[in-house]
Amino acid sequence: MHTPLLRLNLDGVEASRGEGAPREVWLKLENLQPIGSFKLRGACNAMASAGSERLVNGVFTASAGNMAQGVAWMARRFGVACRVVVPDHAPATKLEAIERLGADVIKVPFEEWWQVMLTHEFPGLDGMFIHPVSDPAVIAGNGTIGLEILEDLPDVDTVIVPYGGGGLSSGIASALRAARPTAEVFACEVETAAPLAASLEAGEPTDVEYIASFVDGIGAAGLLPEMWPLVSELLAGSLVVSLDEVAAALRLIAERCRVIAEGAGAASVAAALTGASGEGKTVCVISGGNIDARKLATIFAGQTP
Repeated sequence: MHTPLLRLNLDGVEASRGEGAPREVWLKLENLQPIGSFKLRGACNAMASAGSERLVNGVFTASAGNMAQGVAWMARRFGVACRVVVPDHAPATKLEAIERLGADVIKVPFEEWWQVMLTHEFPGLDGMFIHPVSDPAVIAGNGTIGLEILEDLPDVDTVIVPYGGGGLSSGIASALRAARPTAEVFACEVETAAPLAASLEAGEPTDVEYIASFVDGIGAAGLLPEMWPLVSELLAGSLVVSLDEVAAALRLIAERCRVIAEGAGAASVAAALTGASGEGKTVCVISGGNIDARKLATIFAGQTP
């Protein structure tokens, strides 16, 4: 689904860190996808290009929620079984959505879940594994977001993309590099889990302390080894924001645009409002809108979960 590009009203909004905010901020509303997240694009492309023989034993993925929903949604369309390995901190809202879509949920400790991301396998599951980040077909599906941005805003200067594992940002950056090489693509991370920023500073993959938060759709303790060559080449940098800045951005998006973003999606707006990405025409990818109602209520009350 071609999602809308909506301009954010910045009247009275100042950069959060004393630098000039972009003169225009546009929101790429991937939260309006049927599953509430961009992940449907990669899941669709991976399964559509796999061929029926590879789908005979069903599919499985490792996901904190949104990719799981994308794969489950597509598995139901293809009529095949779906199983999802999730970390034990995955939010109830996303787990309930996965089960509504007919997938079997396997909950494991975060460290065990991360091993599935690294090894691409899980004991007892023999279906087709769809990696939520590094699968080339998933990355290519994500790249369609970049093409849609150019279709709706051909003179875009900057795109800010929430960074979970690099599949979304590298897909968008690859598309933009081919069609508008002057546009810069920045990742954004939260300070409680920002391995990309640390790795870019060090010049090599670097592990960091991971602290779970309401921004559950992005962040990890380290980078996927296979993604480092891509993201280090394609991205202009990583903008790190605080949880308070994300909560404030989420409130702003809701108040000004009547749009509900999850923490990961709002992180891109928080990053733009620091002023660190420059003053040009900026698109913030609202990667998803699947947020727990209680956390949303807390944020609307002016607090940070």
